[in-house]
Amino acid sequence: MRIGWIGTGVMGRSMAGHVQAAGHELYVHNRTKAKAEELLKKGAIWCDSPADAAAKSEILFSIVGLPSDVEETYLGKNGVLSAKGSCRVIVDMTTSRPSLAQIIEHEAAKKGMESLDAPVSGGDIGARDATLAIMVGGKKEVFDKVLPVFQLMGKNIAYMGGREQDSTPK
Repeated sequence: MRIGWIGTGVMGRSMAGHVQAAGHELYVHNRTKAKAEELLKKGAIWCDSPADAAAKSEILFSIVGLPSDVEETYLGKNGVLSAKGSCRVIVDMTTSRPSLAQIIEHEAAKKGMESLDAPVSGGDIGARDATLAIMVGGKKEVFDKVLPVFQLMGKNIAYMGGREQDSTPK
């Protein structure tokens, strides 16, 4: 599968590495290219922007620092949701704001994309050892599709449910 990955810091580098080691084609973006070098040396393909990573992937994952980083990554000028391409599922694994996850889900739906919110627990050791706890919100059928990839990164993967269909983000 073609997988996009945004955020190759302490946790993201290990998480993306597990996905890459499982044989998936990996497209990466990070604000600092040097932090992606280890993945690039193993065959990952560098993308110049979040939009570029999304355009080349079927499923895109992100784990960035702060909610403001999540907002820029998805909704910014060269953000994931500005991309045209094959990406059908986006998964933000950053610990962020539920209201932002709702906005991203709403905007993704307008573009025919599905969205999961999947914060993790376990720190850099859990990321390195692929023992993270992953708590996933979104549509169950989308969770089921992405579950095999989550299993490459974590041991305790919990589906937390979907959001109310008639709730419009504010």
